[in-house]
Formats: sequence, structure tokens, C-alpha cells
Amino acid sequence: MPVKVLVSYNAEQAVLDQIRAVSDALLVEKSTSKEEAIRLAAEAEVIFAGHFWEELWKAAPRLRWVQSWGAGIERFLTPEFIASPIILTNAQGCYALPIADHVMGFVLHFSRGLNLAARSQIGHRWGVDREPDELGGRTMGIIGLGGIGSEVARRAKAFGMRVIAVRRRPERSSQFADEVRGPDGLDWLLGESDYVALCAALTPETQHLIGEEQLRKMKPTAHLINIGRGGLVDEAALTAALQEGRIAGAGLDVFETEPLPSDSPLWDMPNVLITPHDAGSSPKSHDRLMALFCENLRRYLAGEELLNVVDKGQGY
Repeated sequence: MPVKVLVSYNAEQAVLDQIRAVSDALLVEKSTSKEEAIRLAAEAEVIFAGHFWEELWKAAPRLRWVQSWGAGIERFLTPEFIASPIILTNAQGCYALPIADHVMGFVLHFSRGLNLAARSQIGHRWGVDREPDELGGRTMGIIGLGGIGSEVARRAKAFGMRVIAVRRRPERSSQFADEVRGPDGLDWLLGESDYVALCAALTPETQHLIGEEQLRKMKPTAHLINIGRGGLVDEAALTAALQEGRIAGAGLDVFETEPLPSDSPLWDMPNVLITPHDAGSSPKSHDRLMALFCENLRRYLAGEELLNVVDKGQGY
């Protein structure tokens, strides 16, 4: 009996062909709507989850494994799904390179005063009231030193920055970080850093990890960069800190509410750069995702251990 794979988004034919090429033992179908996905899930053993809903996996009694399209998997982690025997794998590593590039784009934007230069250009003004900085010797603080955080560290070191980090397991080696501490080192990192990059997963423990208290521990010249998840930051507290000049600025790709509401004061702040949750976008990201999924499919059919298995209890 073939193994049915449900691709829960309107995938192109080339994507379906690439999946089918893994084995003749696969029956691959795609869905173009929530209703169709739920109907097709009845016989699905594997779901390649471009979209995922609670009703979807509950309509799939044969479901054994879900491959997430993204690295962040909080949308999957309802109490019932966590308690289920269904394996969840994520796309860790598929988006790390462009996201790390994006972080350094934010950093250069602020360090070289490109935000102010862009405003001068719009006004046809030659010269701008800014004093560009250089990154050599500045400190990059990274919260979460997984795939993305490690790539940020690599790039920051190439710019001559001092790199410090906090991570859940500080005993793990890091080639590019000068010092790594555990979660209890957060205050230390915030006080030392010129740029703070949020690269952690969103879990109940990291919800609003950065709030008013933490923002007050940052240097008034420091910038916060969030490419993780919007829920890592108390957005109201961040808005107040920016308005009051308690930190110098923020580069934000993710928000508590997405799309960011048009009446958010963040839109009009000259010390804020906003991108629409697209830090991981790259022509190569999807290629890496497909390579990961197809390799995991091969492993699944062979009874081998899958890559990027999520600890559903831990949330990453």
C-alpha cells in the first residue's frame, strides 16, 4: 500500500514531481484550500505542512509525521498535538543564511546611518545630521545560538565584532562566539551589547522575554533586532522605550500582530526599520527546504531517524 503524502498548500507541479521522485511507494497529493486539505487528510500518513490547522491532523487517523515548512513551530503545539505520538520535524537550517544576512543588514543600516541618509535622499538634501559608526570592536549580543544565531555570530566576527551569546545549553561549543552563558546571563548580555539579536524560539518560557525591565538594562545607544518571533518582545514596552529614547533603535522583521496594524506608531519612527516577516526569503531557501523534506522522506521510508525532530514538550 503506498504511503500517502499530503502537501497542504498549492504547490507547483515541479514540487510534487520532486517529492514523487523519492520513491515509487509514495502517493502525493496537494490541497488548495483548508476544506480540501481536511478531506484529503483522511488517508495521509505524512503532511508537508505549508498550512496546518487543528482540524487537519484530527481528520488524519493514519498520520505519523508532519514536516513543518518553517523553523518556528509554535502554531503546531496545542496540548493535544503535543500529547499525540505524531512526529514533528521543522525546517531548521533552511533559512539561517538569509536571515543572518538580514540581521547584518539591520546592523549596517543603523551603524552607517543609512536610515537618515535615505530620508535625506527622499528630501533631495545633500548631507545629513549623522555620525556613522564602524562595527569593529562593537559588541553583538545573540539570544539563541542555534542555526540562525550561529550564522549571525559568524558574520559579526567577520566584521570584527565581539560576539557574546546566551543559550539554553551554554556548554555546547561555539566557534564564533567569544563568550556564551546560560539563560541567567540575559541581563549581562543586554548591558554589554551594542546590538541585540533575538534568534530564540518562541516558547512559554520565552514569551515576552524582552519587556520593560530588560529594555531598561540595554545601553541607550544600543539597537534591538528581532528576526525570531514577535512574541519574544513586549511590543508596547518596546514602543515606549523607543519613543522615550531609552534605546537607540530597532530592526524588526516580526511582530506580535501580523501584518503590523497600520496605526502602529512603529511605522513612523525614524529609528525603526520594519520588514514584513521576510528575513528568510531567498530563492535558495525553498531549495534547501525541499532537499531536507526529500531526505527525510527517504529516511522515513527506510525506517531511519529523521532530521530536525522537534521536542514537542520543549517547543523546539
